[in-house]
Amino acid sequence: MRPECARVMDALGGPLPPELAAHAASCEDCRAITEGFGALGALPQAPLSEPPERSRTQALRELAAHPRASPWWRELLVLLAVFGGVMGGGLFALGRRGWVNNAASPAVVAGLALLILVLVGGGAFIALAPARRRPAWGLIGGGAAGVVLFQLLGGSGYTGMRSFLAGVLGCMVTEVALSVPPLALTLVLLCRSAFQPWRAVAAGLSSAGVGLFVLHLHCADGSAEHLALGHIAPWLLLSVVTLLLRARLPSRNYAP
Repeated sequence: MRPECARVMDALGGPLPPELAAHAASCEDCRAITEGFGALGALPQAPLSEPPERSRTQALRELAAHPRASPWWRELLVLLAVFGGVMGGGLFALGRRGWVNNAASPAVVAGLALLILVLVGGGAFIALAPARRRPAWGLIGGGAAGVVLFQLLGGSGYTGMRSFLAGVLGCMVTEVALSVPPLALTLVLLCRSAFQPWRAVAAGLSSAGVGLFVLHLHCADGSAEHLALGHIAPWLLLSVVTLLLRARLPSRNYAP
């Protein structure tokens, strides 16, 4: 490349002096460069972005309409209220022969019921509490493992009057039906923040725990096989479904 070629490249974007124009016309490399630069200039221009002043006006108008953000714990209280309502409604609807049909010892029934309630409330808190930097996989996994072990080891061993398959399917359907309303509301609230897998799993375990709690008190079948397939398996499966659904739903806010 000759010195004139470098001067032509420096002068791109404006009219070339006569001596550089003559060189560009006679130099094959410079002619290709100037023609290519001219072709770029002929491309349609991208539309200009919104003027900053207009964006500022819209931001001020939104701030005037909502000067203070609503605290996150209000959503948590609403979610817990829905959980409690579904639990109470489920026990009332299924409790024609008594609310507690679990044949295990009262201490086991009360202890596991309290553990499930703690997991339901704690999972909802983990799912909605903002600005948590470290994933709470340890708390989520430990709570889920505790419920599973307590459920299997604390079963009464009593086998229900219905066939095994009918009993398992009946409890599965009941647990899923009771968990759908809490799960739907939980997904709506989760979409108000950025997607984080551990929050979705905690929300799924918490929402599906509503149905698990009702079945724990209502179901009289305490065999380990029935509890594993009819109670625990749907609960864990619904948490996975929650994770998959949240991963595909758009976020309306990307705050942590």
